[in-house]
Amino acid sequence: MALVACGAIAGPCREIAVRHGWPLDVHPLPPLLHNRPADIAAEVRRAAVRLGPAYSSIAVGYADCGTYGALDEVCEELGLRRLPGLHCYDLFGGAANIERLLAAQPGTYLLTDFLVRSFARTVEEELGLDRWPELRDAYFGHYTRVVWLAQQPAEELRSLAQAAAERIGLPLTVVETGDARLERALADLWALDRGGPEQQVSPAAAAEGPAARPPSRRAG
Repeated sequence: MALVACGAIAGPCREIAVRHGWPLDVHPLPPLLHNRPADIAAEVRRAAVRLGPAYSSIAVGYADCGTYGALDEVCEELGLRRLPGLHCYDLFGGAANIERLLAAQPGTYLLTDFLVRSFARTVEEELGLDRWPELRDAYFGHYTRVVWLAQQPAEELRSLAQAAAERIGLPLTVVETGDARLERALADLWALDRGGPEQQVSPAAAAEGPAARPPSRRAG
């Protein structure tokens, strides 16, 4: 089975597959596609068509991710299944929990482990803040905090998360999530591929699964 995955979650998906011994090949697409969500569906389609002759089945390692249903249209066209949810934050924090975080403080800027590690490239450089720091208020003037959804809350990542928050002038809140929700969503895709009973996995169902396991200390 092949998983055409967002580069931002490809690493955790691969780790989960190895942990379970699944013969799952993860094919990452560039994580910076999230800056161009209108391109995601077409890139997934292109990858799935290219990989089709080599695999008996292909799944999609994306939530909707700002495609506004375009990715679901590709999945329906090609007979693919994707991960549940509106975005990758749901897959780590849980849709209901993310909704509560944003309702409690609408000016919340969310980070995952991937974004913490790659902040200089994916945020500062992509937004031009490394060259024009005066743009900070234009991008972040209405934000009030950074929430790090920590899959692996090791000290090194805590330091990087704190530094990222400081660079955009916001306080940091750490919410430890582990990867249990992503693991459950991948397990559902795997079970369906193996001919198990089909389940309709809503974003809320994936979000409110078992409590997250103690996070791994391995580097991603």
